[in-house]
Amino acid sequence: MSNRVDIMPRPTILIVDDELSIRDMLSIALEAADFNSLQAENAQQAHAMVIDRNPDLILLDWMMPGTTGLELLRRLKRDEKTAKIPIIMLTAKAEETSKIAGLDSGADDYITKPFSPRELISRVKAVLRRIGREELQDPITVGELIFDPLSHRVTIGDTKVSVGPTEYRLLQFFLTHQERVYSRDQILDYVWGNNVYLDERTVDVHIRRLRKAISVAGHDNYVQTVRGAGYRFSTQLQNI
Repeated sequence: MSNRVDIMPRPTILIVDDELSIRDMLSIALEAADFNSLQAENAQQAHAMVIDRNPDLILLDWMMPGTTGLELLRRLKRDEKTAKIPIIMLTAKAEETSKIAGLDSGADDYITKPFSPRELISRVKAVLRRIGREELQDPITVGELIFDPLSHRVTIGDTKVSVGPTEYRLLQFFLTHQERVYSRDQILDYVWGNNVYLDERTVDVHIRRLRKAISVAGHDNYVQTVRGAGYRFSTQLQNI
């Protein structure tokens, strides 16, 4: 029996700001929240890092010497190789016209300075969750189970499966993250977001409901409890 537990890869966030103190502060906050971080002090350096490292998300300061963050944003969104990388603008420009300009140019979110590291981490996680959901369009088939995100239907063979909205999101998470073990905290973050009113027992309750909903033809056995670690969705028989 193998005791190896697959570890969820840490998303990489590129911080683009001409102020070293801000870059360091954001880097510390991101690392503490289980992200990898990269730093660039100007648009030229940032563009090279985007091409070489392909970050999962970019935190982009608007006002920088030379090429501004807004100009870099537009350049990245024009290039099909970088257009899908989510970008959050960081700026002291609080005017509505500035926010509209950033969002209309392709920014996924807009945070006005000063901001708390806690707020920024919440925004980063929210954008990554949203992008992940939007990319899922094709049906996923596991055994006789078919998960169709466009019609928002779940079927097993000829049986239409009735799942609540939370169980639907939970199933979507598992189907798009198969064969890896996730702790209850990780599942809470990905499925529910930063809801401070929920605890780990919430995951257990909805896992039970999901298993009951997909129990047709034994599909509930795919949702496996990994003792001392969390849960895993796998079509392989679980070692006892």
